[in-house]
Amino acid sequence: MDIHFTPDELAFRDEVRAFLRDKLPADLAAKVKLGKRLSKADHVGWMRVLNERGWYAALWPVELGGTGWSVVQKHIFDEECALAGAPRVLPFGVVMVGPVIIEFGSEEQKAHYLPRILDMTDWWAQGYSEPGSGSDLASLKTRAVRDGDHYIVNGQKTWTTLGQHADWIFCLVRTDPEAKAQRGISFLLIDMKSPGVSVRPIITLDGEHEVNEVFFDDVRVPVANLVGKENEGWTCAKYLLTHERTGLAGIGFSKALLKQLKAIAGRELCQGRPLIEDPLFRAQIAELEMQLMAAEMGNLRILAAARDGGGTGAESSILKVRGTELRQAITHLLRKAVGPYALPFLEEELEQAYAGELLHTDYSATLASQYFIMRKLSIYGGSNEIQKNIVSKVNLGL
Repeated sequence: MDIHFTPDELAFRDEVRAFLRDKLPADLAAKVKLGKRLSKADHVGWMRVLNERGWYAALWPVELGGTGWSVVQKHIFDEECALAGAPRVLPFGVVMVGPVIIEFGSEEQKAHYLPRILDMTDWWAQGYSEPGSGSDLASLKTRAVRDGDHYIVNGQKTWTTLGQHADWIFCLVRTDPEAKAQRGISFLLIDMKSPGVSVRPIITLDGEHEVNEVFFDDVRVPVANLVGKENEGWTCAKYLLTHERTGLAGIGFSKALLKQLKAIAGRELCQGRPLIEDPLFRAQIAELEMQLMAAEMGNLRILAAARDGGGTGAESSILKVRGTELRQAITHLLRKAVGPYALPFLEEELEQAYAGELLHTDYSATLASQYFIMRKLSIYGGSNEIQKNIVSKVNLGL
């Protein structure tokens, strides 16, 4: 199995770098690299730049607006974007619900929703987790009762990322309360402007409003918004989570963080010697870099297998576990590197227009925030403990 990039793939990497150099606004890249707060307009604007280039729906079929890229090209694109400071591609529409609609949706659903995902007419949110139903997602309790041509939906979703911006939410709902576990669950598309839908913010430890609670009180949803068959939504859910978990490896993001760590460790802080000169700290950086290289090689092997026609089953769980652990470890070392400069920040410092006195240097102003954000990586997308169980069952037969 050849894990090295081919000449064509190296040429593609050069093309991506040229595109980012020409089209990624410098002020937007600076906001990303400094950990500033991105507005809805920032996200939508960059997604539309990608869509105009034809590079937004990376793994969709070409006839539906996709790029026609191989999985290796997608990996190259993601890595170069992370290193350049481009905003991450919001996954909820193009990476999650889009592929589900393509695979399980009706022709009418494809014709209506897919173009609106591509041009960011609709901002999507994910309605999976509930209070008490996170890693054990099959225990969800949000109900959808059939009433003629509609379902009446009641329940609650939580940890809904960026749901405050969403136009639509895709939800797992229970349509057969008598069925066991995964059976009796359906996949519904719900307009967030529907009467009875309300969103309440959850302010996280870093002071940000990234996640929300979403409540459904007698919300009427057309039966036409059902994707796939009634009571067979778990098939859609598993298909979607495989796409999500592969992307959570975040090799490109880890490489960008490691580059930042080396830059900080090479500077003189508090009128002292650069931390990189400390042999113990330098050894910690070296160990992380070796682990990251090993993870990247594993990622490339999986991508090479997929390029040759293989699938990504339990492998996506392995990538999720190792990738999230590495990103957490790097941010832990980043905080250690700047010491007292990593103290919590002024909330106003996250705003690009803030012109007051900075309590931190430019590279450490949001390290506390970044550190807290990374703690959740091992939980969402299916906790790492659950992923290890999947690997044990599939690969070890336990």
